[in-house]
Amino acid sequence: MNELEILGVHRNRKFSPNHIGNDDAIFSQTAKELEKLGCSITICCEDEFLAMETVNYSKIFTMARQKQVVARLQELEKSGTQVLNSAFGIENCFRTNLTNTLNINNIPVAESYIVPTDYNEEEVFDKIKGKGYWIKRGDFHAIHKEDVSFAGSRAEAKEILREYALREIPDAVISEHLIGDLVKFYGVRGTDFFFWFYPYDNNHHKYAEYQNINGNSVYYPFSAEGLQQTANEAAGVVGIDIYGGDAIVGKEGDFRIIDLNDWPSFAPCREQAAGKIAGMLYQKFLTHN
Repeated sequence: MNELEILGVHRNRKFSPNHIGNDDAIFSQTAKELEKLGCSITICCEDEFLAMETVNYSKIFTMARQKQVVARLQELEKSGTQVLNSAFGIENCFRTNLTNTLNINNIPVAESYIVPTDYNEEEVFDKIKGKGYWIKRGDFHAIHKEDVSFAGSRAEAKEILREYALREIPDAVISEHLIGDLVKFYGVRGTDFFFWFYPYDNNHHKYAEYQNINGNSVYYPFSAEGLQQTANEAAGVVGIDIYGGDAIVGKEGDFRIIDLNDWPSFAPCREQAAGKIAGMLYQKFLTHN
């Protein structure tokens, strides 16, 4: 059997806030695991991929997020190239798209509304109960710390929206602030791999000051199997196989997903995850016609 020739498109560093080394590590380790399975791997960065006149690979694995790269990968998918994660799934993880997709498919999430950044009305704020709001840029992932901001009042929330507008961000997602334990998770669809933990207990969070807002972990009991099932379902409706995210676990053991990402760092479980990711990719590449 001829070895599989696979192109890997790495993520540009600006799309890995506070996780450049971790993203490098999981991608490189996955490539090594694929080589152990007999694959021939060529790696390029997003800019190098865009500079290619033609892409002579029928199988691509990618962490890419640059919009031009995602668009080109989508065109390749339309013409028969196999791309994992799918570029259509990657685009679905842009915040506004993610919010719409999870809501339409009845995934348990924080109550959220999409607004233009020049929004100055009261209706959305009237609908959201509780204390405080999370304001997130809608058109993309978080690149800067301010792209996910907590507002303790409506006035503060509107000021954040104005700042987004000045940065020419067209829309934003306003979400309720949920009370409970923050849980981070990683998964690989089509495998038994699922890893969850309390990030504040392990000093693992992009912006540790969020702990002052969310509070320390209380360790409410909940079903890890239920979280895995819900997370897999969420990744499935979004259209990604390699995923991670965050959930808030309430005092009754209920949980709601507050974020879902295409191919995160898997930093606390990289050694276990890389082989599972490579195995899933290999099987899908091998069986795809």
